[in-house]
Amino acid sequence: MRRIMIVGATSGIGEGLARRYSAEGQVKVGVMGRRADRLKEFCQLRPEAFEAEACDVTKLEGLETSLERLAARMGGLDLLVLSAGTGELNPSLDYGIERPTLETNVLGWTCVADWAVRYFEQQGHGHLAAITSAGGLRGSGVAPAYSATKAFQMNYLEGLRQRLHGKKLPVHVTDLRPGFVDTVMAKGEGLFWVAPVDKACRQIMRGIARRKDVVYVTRRWRFVAWLYRRIPGWLFKRMQG
Repeated sequence: MRRIMIVGATSGIGEGLARRYSAEGQVKVGVMGRRADRLKEFCQLRPEAFEAEACDVTKLEGLETSLERLAARMGGLDLLVLSAGTGELNPSLDYGIERPTLETNVLGWTCVADWAVRYFEQQGHGHLAAITSAGGLRGSGVAPAYSATKAFQMNYLEGLRQRLHGKKLPVHVTDLRPGFVDTVMAKGEGLFWVAPVDKACRQIMRGIARRKDVVYVTRRWRFVAWLYRRIPGWLFKRMQG
């Protein structure tokens, strides 16, 4: 039986992945998130497939204990999907808006990622897949904390990948980089190529199954990423105006 934990499973892509993985059969899905009522719905839907743990990743004290408790109830862990994340438009640079993004996308996110890698190193195998964002490729004038924290995540995952390669362990790290997906996280005017959640989840699961290092969702965002990174700084600065 395959054992999959999804942190940030009570909305958006995380919820979509939990539902799709649970339908595969011969799988135990551990769901973690802040919304206890949504977690209860999962367990009522497929009690044989789900284990649940209510936890807010910004509450660092006790976070690792919650992860360990859920993994134990699942009977082990083969794949951890780190889907917890947040971000708001903040053109006024209100620190009260930025702080939850930093606490979730950096502090809580890092605690979960580190725990997962240590767990997989100890057992000798495993797979960490984390949802970052194509928005982390460059800075954003209207959402600076969001783009910066996603860049942090991308670099952190690259560092973990390098660490694991040096240890010669069959532990894999996948960086999942969505563009716009039809969730509450898709904010702003003039959004394009907005993917349905189900389509995004299918491509994410395919990328995880193939143990890819980096996956753009949807695939056409690879072209956007290639172009985006090649815009010279003097021109990019003007685009943010």
